[in-house]
Amino acid sequence: MRILGIDPGTSLIGYGIIEAGNGKVSCVSKGCVVTPKNIPNADRMVKIFNFFSDLVKKEKIDLAAIEKIFFFKNAKTVVEVSEIRGIVILALKLKNIEIREFTPLEVKQAVSSYGRASKQQVQQMIKMILSLEEMPKPDDIADALAIAICCANTVRFS
Repeated sequence: MRILGIDPGTSLIGYGIIEAGNGKVSCVSKGCVVTPKNIPNADRMVKIFNFFSDLVKKEKIDLAAIEKIFFFKNAKTVVEVSEIRGIVILALKLKNIEIREFTPLEVKQAVSSYGRASKQQVQQMIKMILSLEEMPKPDDIADALAIAICCANTVRFS
């Protein structure tokens, strides 16, 4: 099963695709969607929508997982990230991809057994779990891979 993990943001969105099954997980693809910081959010949404529409078509995704927004100090940021999250979800649903949502606490618990793990601890665990040669950077990619692994832990494989 191919699982797409997504760490939503505004100008930087991390994504990671894993292959999961038979008690094993491996990294298929990872990266970031980067959009200029100085463009209107509506223009950013079009670029992000097109990117994820193309990605799920190309990579044959079975399931997707996205981080839930739980707390932001800045109200403007939470609105913009929520809009981007909505666009990503729309792109996936239009391709009939099932989506699961996880809190940062659930994700950290799934990969490190500690819900308050640091970014560096999460990166180190992702490197180890997926047998990567180096730690995934930026941390948005590590977070996306962690979200995908968290999702894989909740799926029953036949």
